[in-house]
Amino acid sequence: MKQFLDRDFILETETAKKLYHEFAADLPIIDYHCHISPQEIAEDKQFKNMTQIWLNGDHYKWRALRTNGITEDKITGEASDWEKFENWSATVPYTLRNPLYHWTHLELKKPFEIDKILSPETAEEIWTECNAKLNTPEYSCKNLIRKANVEVIGTTDDPADSLEYHKAIKDSGFETKVVPSWRPDKAMAVDNTTEYNEYIDKLAASAEITISSFEDLLTALQKRHDFFAEIGCKASDHGLEQFFATEYTNKEATEIFTKVRKGNSLKEEEILKFKSAMLYEFAVLDHSKGWVQQFHIGAIRNNNAGMFDKLGADTGFDSIADKLVAEDMSKFLNRLATEKKLTKTILYNLNPAHNEVYATMLGNFQDGEIAGKIQWGSGWWFLDQKDGMEKQMNALSNLGLLSRFVGMLTDSRSFLSYSRHEYFRRILCNLIGNDVEKGLIPYNEKLLKEVVQGICYYNAKNYFNF
Repeated sequence: MKQFLDRDFILETETAKKLYHEFAADLPIIDYHCHISPQEIAEDKQFKNMTQIWLNGDHYKWRALRTNGITEDKITGEASDWEKFENWSATVPYTLRNPLYHWTHLELKKPFEIDKILSPETAEEIWTECNAKLNTPEYSCKNLIRKANVEVIGTTDDPADSLEYHKAIKDSGFETKVVPSWRPDKAMAVDNTTEYNEYIDKLAASAEITISSFEDLLTALQKRHDFFAEIGCKASDHGLEQFFATEYTNKEATEIFTKVRKGNSLKEEEILKFKSAMLYEFAVLDHSKGWVQQFHIGAIRNNNAGMFDKLGADTGFDSIADKLVAEDMSKFLNRLATEKKLTKTILYNLNPAHNEVYATMLGNFQDGEIAGKIQWGSGWWFLDQKDGMEKQMNALSNLGLLSRFVGMLTDSRSFLSYSRHEYFRRILCNLIGNDVEKGLIPYNEKLLKEVVQGICYYNAKNYFNF
C-alpha cells in the first residue's frame, strides 16, 4: 500500500518518477492566467490566519461546505475565522475523491511543510502552526510567490483599471514578473443597459475621452489597449458562455450602440450582433500587437438568483453549460484567419463533452508559422483535476500535438494555489511515464526531457514571449 502524498504521489512507474523528479519538479512556474490581486502583491500583504488566505474567496471550498450541511453564516457570513476554519476541517474528510482533498493537503505541504491530514482532530494544531508562520515575514505575499518559484504571473484586469499596482510592483524591483491581462468582457455586456452605460462612463474616464458613438468606444478601447501594452500586457482573456459570430454590419453596430447609450433596452438579435462586433474588434486589437487571446467558454453563471442577490458573482453558484459551440467558434476563427488577423489563441472548454470538438478545431487554423499557434487550454474550473487533465491531454495527444502544449495555469484567487502546477506536472509525467513502460513510446531521454520541460515551462515562456 502506497502512503498518501509521499514523494512519489501520483507517479506510478519508475519512468514517471524519473521524469518528474529529474526534469519537471524544479522548473520555475509561469502562471500566465490567474485572478490574484496585484494590490496585495504590491503591498506585500501579510495574511493573519488560514481562513483569510485559504477560505475567503474560494468558491470551490464554499460549494463543498454547503454540500456538507454547513450554513452560510459559517462560510461567508459573520462567524469567526476560527469557526470557518473549523468547519472546513470537519468537511475535508468528506471530500475524499474530490480534487479538494488533494489540493488541500498539497497546499498544507507547500509552503507550510505540514504532512498531517486535516480533520477535526488536527484542526487546532494545524491552525496554530500555519498561523504562526503566516505572521512571519517569510510568509508575506511576495515571499509565498518566491517559495513557489514563480517566474511570471498574469493577472486579470479590466480596460478601465489604472494598473497602478502593476506599476508599483515593477518599480519595487520584485523579481517575479507580474503583468496585466486585458479582460474587456464588460465592454460588450449590453444585456443590462443601465449597468452597461455605467461601465462605459467609467471606461471613458479612464481613456479621458467622451464616448458618445461606437467609433468613440473603439477609440477608447484602443487607447487603453495601448496603455496595457506599455505596462507589459501580452495577453487578453474572455470569460464567455459562448462564442459570438452573428453576422452584422458596422452600421448596425453603430446604431445598436447609440440605442444603448440612449438608455434603451435591446432585442436578443441586437445583443448577439453587438457582442459579435465587439468580439471581433477585440481580436483585431490583440492581433495588432501579437498578443495571445484566451477564451474561457462554457460556464452558466449565477444560477441561484437568491444567493446572487445576497453574495454577488463568483460565490459558488456557477456550473457547466451545454450550449453547442462548434459552429460559432469556427465562424469566429475563420473570419479572423481569412482576414489574416488571427493572433495566437488559447481555447478553454468547461464542458468535457466538447473535448474532441476543441481538440479538432485547433488544427483547422494552425498556419505553420508559429508552432502550436492555436492552443487548447488545460482542464479548467470543474475540469482542473486528475481525471479532467488526463482526458484533456489524451484527446490533445490523439488529435493534435501534446508536445507543443503550453501547460498549466492556476486560474485562482489564492496565493496557495501554485501547488496546482505540481499536481499537473505529476499527472503529466505519470501519463508519459506509463506509456514508456507499456512500450507505447520509446525511452529516449533527450526527447522525453524536451517534451516534459516544454509543457511544464518552456512552451509557455516562448509562446507568450515572457
